[in-house]
Amino acid sequence: MPETYAPPIQREPIESARPYRAQRVIAMGDPDAEAFVVKDIAKGGAEGGVWRWTQKRPTVRVVLRSTDNQKLVADYTIPDVTFAQTGPVTLDFYVNDQKLDSVEVKKAGQQHFEKPVPAEWLKAGADNLVAIEINKMYVSPQDQSTLGFILARLGLSQ
Repeated sequence: MPETYAPPIQREPIESARPYRAQRVIAMGDPDAEAFVVKDIAKGGAEGGVWRWTQKRPTVRVVLRSTDNQKLVADYTIPDVTFAQTGPVTLDFYVNDQKLDSVEVKKAGQQHFEKPVPAEWLKAGADNLVAIEINKMYVSPQDQSTLGFILARLGLSQ
């Protein structure tokens, strides 16, 4: 008879382990969002991660399988408290450092942006950078810290 061995030690699965998945539109509430943030987006915290404050030029990276029929998609909010100080702001939307559009926001509140991106601006199977740049930052009167706007989602969609 062959030798017998005890069964391997049973372990609990790691709750936070998730298989890698490509993201094209980064939702700030996604537990994996931090892996796609390049710069100027606050880490998830008191907001619960559903939305995050930005600085001057929040940027995310996305990988595409195809460059056909892609649109830049963004959901963001200009809060009343920052708008009271800055007034109307202009947001410039970029894909791989090429300016796609410029939008003047004339009132506080939630906003949605969506616009097709030329296929020649994009790279299949590689990082593509998607960014929004605000022209005027809010400056806190208490400590002089700066804020841009609130970001909920940013990326490329078909």
